Amino acid sequence: MSALRFSGPVLPDGEAREVYVVDGRITYERPAGAEGAGEGWIVPGLVDAHNHLGLEDGGAVDDAEIERTAIADRDNGVLLTRDCGSPADTRWVHEREDLPRLIRCGRHVARTKRYIRNYAQEVEPDALADAVAEQAVDGDGWVKLVGDWISRDDGDLAPSFPADAVAAAIQVAHAQGAKVTAHCFGADSLSPLLDAGIDCIEHGTGLTAAHLDRMVAGGVALVPTVLQTGKFPGFAETGRDKFPAYSATMESLYATRREVLMSAYDAGVALYVGSDGGGSSRHGVLHEEILAMAAMGLPNAYVLAAASWRGRAWLGWNPGLDEGDPADFVVYPRNPVEDLSVLAEPSRVVLRGKVVA
Repeated sequence: MSALRFSGPVLPDGEAREVYVVDGRITYERPAGAEGAGEGWIVPGLVDAHNHLGLEDGGAVDDAEIERTAIADRDNGVLLTRDCGSPADTRWVHEREDLPRLIRCGRHVARTKRYIRNYAQEVEPDALADAVAEQAVDGDGWVKLVGDWISRDDGDLAPSFPADAVAAAIQVAHAQGAKVTAHCFGADSLSPLLDAGIDCIEHGTGLTAAHLDRMVAGGVALVPTVLQTGKFPGFAETGRDKFPAYSATMESLYATRREVLMSAYDAGVALYVGSDGGGSSRHGVLHEEILAMAAMGLPNAYVLAAASWRGRAWLGWNPGLDEGDPADFVVYPRNPVEDLSVLAEPSRVVLRGKVVA
């Protein structure tokens, strides 16, 4: 393979450098015969920390659709994806060098008839620990719980599982070396999950100051998915006639979501970026989630770091572009710290040392 040369400021430090790619890895030592391949701002590959590769409204999709959506994410600069629950078997993606690196959660684990049909492994509380053990083996070091969902008996959001079942399940996952995250819209499911030592919260619109303090102390991350929480008014309207209490809850959570997000940032909770692509959401739009988080009030530099080098480090991958690191990076025509909108127009996408877009 011939050597490639890229020129420009390299984030996070912004130092202008000549970056060479040889045999799929970064080097700063000039090799003979390097071909110029691009100039601009060079950013470690983006991370979509909440994605559902292989999922659409009706459940699992076929391999052709998985490939199409993975390419859409890749061409948007996403080179590392944490798949937060999918009914499709996407393990084959690991073998494709032209598709983003993938960390799989396996299937969501939800309460019986308390989640979207055909998405999850649905169980009762006495079977939760066994289901989590199964998903921990099937996934790539993460398990996804559905922490709360609408209860038709209560007519409102309610925790999916009792505290003792949650504690046993998270203990099982950790014993197998897997981390656990959970879908949580409301407040009532959060304390039992934090008590049990959960590693991450998805959405988190019901977080209180007390929850945030505990997350900081325990190193629990938050992926706020603000594009998804922006849909709450529509969820409220859909349920208004049949479930007025649920409708009121979703409206209240929507009204306070910015305050919650900024309180999490101010408290020092580690925030990461997830598009929630799949289901009713689109793929290939991580830049829109980044812009939406910044529009809430988060600093550009913070959000970009969360979506790039800091997100990569959190998920156990090389955070930057040091000598010898895998060559996974994106080149942009302008400084994305100053103008996040440039993330919609990458000049080059380099994955495993090859220009793929």
